[in-house]
Amino acid sequence: MHDVLTVHGGTPLRGTITVRGAKNFVSKAMVAALLGEEPSRLRNVPDIRDVGVVTGLLELHGVTVAEEFDGDLLLDPTDVEMAHVADIDAHAGSSRIPILFCGPLLHRLGEAFIPDLGGCRIGDRPINYHLDVLRQFGAVVEKQAAGIRLSAPRRLQGTKVDLPYPSVGTTEQVLLTAVRAEGVTELRNAAIEPEIMDLIAVLQKMGAIISVDTDRVIRIEGVDRLGGFTHRALPDRIEAASWACAALATRGEITVLGARQLEMMTFLNVFRKVGGLLDVGDDGIRFSHPGGELNSLVLETAVHPGFMTDWQQPLVVALTQATGVSIVHETVYENRFGFTDALRDMGAQIQLYRECLGGLPCRFGQRNFMHSAVISGPTKLHAADITVPDLRGGFSHLIAALAAEGTSNVRGIGLIDRGYEHFQAKLDALGANYERTMDAVPVPAAV
Repeated sequence: MHDVLTVHGGTPLRGTITVRGAKNFVSKAMVAALLGEEPSRLRNVPDIRDVGVVTGLLELHGVTVAEEFDGDLLLDPTDVEMAHVADIDAHAGSSRIPILFCGPLLHRLGEAFIPDLGGCRIGDRPINYHLDVLRQFGAVVEKQAAGIRLSAPRRLQGTKVDLPYPSVGTTEQVLLTAVRAEGVTELRNAAIEPEIMDLIAVLQKMGAIISVDTDRVIRIEGVDRLGGFTHRALPDRIEAASWACAALATRGEITVLGARQLEMMTFLNVFRKVGGLLDVGDDGIRFSHPGGELNSLVLETAVHPGFMTDWQQPLVVALTQATGVSIVHETVYENRFGFTDALRDMGAQIQLYRECLGGLPCRFGQRNFMHSAVISGPTKLHAADITVPDLRGGFSHLIAALAAEGTSNVRGIGLIDRGYEHFQAKLDALGANYERTMDAVPVPAAV
């Protein structure tokens, strides 16, 4: 059984919604609480499924998690202990979060365990990337039948890490491990996304010593002890941009309270180039369709401060309504255009290419990945039956269904609950016409 959203499209979305803390930051800040020896308070926490997963994993390890107020969590790591392997595996599901527990648990308990998250659910490269970094700090890695056991026979040692690519996940792993390692850790070619900088702010509040240079070099001086923190999470720039693209695609107007200009400047520039109207206020940003034609453009995704890959998918939906030919070159994730199959079924004119179009050659250019898209428009989208493939692609499909003429059935909509807080209530506030039901058609596991 899974959720189906029956969407009656063609109605402009108009109204006001609110976004809270960033999904890509909040879960990491919750893990950081493990490093402290005093309680921490995290504010502006969204009510999304990923927060529930991390809460459950923390509680399995003896951390008390209590909601003091709506969106305010108190995390008390005083009684940290090892969890049973089966419990971790059952609770984590396909989440990658257990990997980031390793550094804090090695410091607190001297050992950690990663359940079998390999194969189609996560792939070998991401796991090996993290394991190689942990080995550099001195962790001993043992592959077992149920997963991977890590141990620290002695205190972890600072090290030098030079990333071949500014990986967000690996940067987070280094930060969460280095802050209590002995000596200095130097991380080169680090990711510097706003969510990373907010995590650094949290760790500094706990007592960490971290400096960030302008050339993507982060230096961490390990300390013996960390305390707690009180911190308000930065707003979710991905969700804010998703609703902005929904305003463009449906010819509507959406005010996103909580959205901030600073973290979204690159997106706002592109939104304006497409022809969208925006008004930045003290408490949020209003996004609206101009009423006339939208402009095509050439765009390349990149690590921060470039155009974020998670902004690409909802924007592609909006570009199907732009006049002319748009080119989008994806340089961050090699297989991110799979979601366009459903858009083509709805009438979109999108062609995928292996070549690096519209920009400089990237690391995927000679590796047979369909990582460039050419979108011709405007094209009227028509209703279709859609199965949500993943979180970001799924929300993009929802935008397409809202923009399309006719009634679409969007299956597996529960995946959107992972990262978009109360999205149905927000659809209601924006005047969307839909119903949510259940059916028994199996949905493939999300990667």
